[in-house]
Amino acid sequence: MEEKEYLDRYEQNLTRELLKVCTQQGRLDGQLLPSEDLDCKWEDLAQPYMGDAVREIASYPTVALGWMMYLGMAVAHYWDVDWALYGKMERLYEYVRDKRGFDCMDEYIREKVLGLSPDAKPAEGKCMNEYDALEDLVRMLSTICLTQIRREQIEPQSPMAFRVYVRSIHALYVVGASVELHRLGYKMTV
Repeated sequence: MEEKEYLDRYEQNLTRELLKVCTQQGRLDGQLLPSEDLDCKWEDLAQPYMGDAVREIASYPTVALGWMMYLGMAVAHYWDVDWALYGKMERLYEYVRDKRGFDCMDEYIREKVLGLSPDAKPAEGKCMNEYDALEDLVRMLSTICLTQIRREQIEPQSPMAFRVYVRSIHALYVVGASVELHRLGYKMTV
């Protein structure tokens, strides 16, 4: 039970930090936008994702983390567009990944799923377009996750290191989904 409490606390603290940054960046309004549908998809997405991402951890740790945030955004977008179709897909991760491969999944999601253009001009008063700004956000949040993982001083490649990694990508998935729902205009109502 002690391990579960530690992992729960780790994920809550990390999520709170990511939420704070997203709020400061104007990507969220101080709270996550929960969706039971998106939460239920987590298990189907996480296992095949980790099969690809774990190979990248040593060389590209922020990619191994950050691509899950993009996946959370994609799933939230699909939820908005046609959940009757996408919610039934058993291999939704593979559907997204196989369009351009794991390495280019970020670009595919930004361009083809979210409809952002790398060539778009920045909005008035902005220094970069939405495509690049989203890339910066994911990079920033992935770096925060990586820093937090390292602060935990867990033995690399240990079972606990894997569990902390899983909790980290789960936090990024939830935050990514919330960021996309917010971008689409959803708001939390009480």
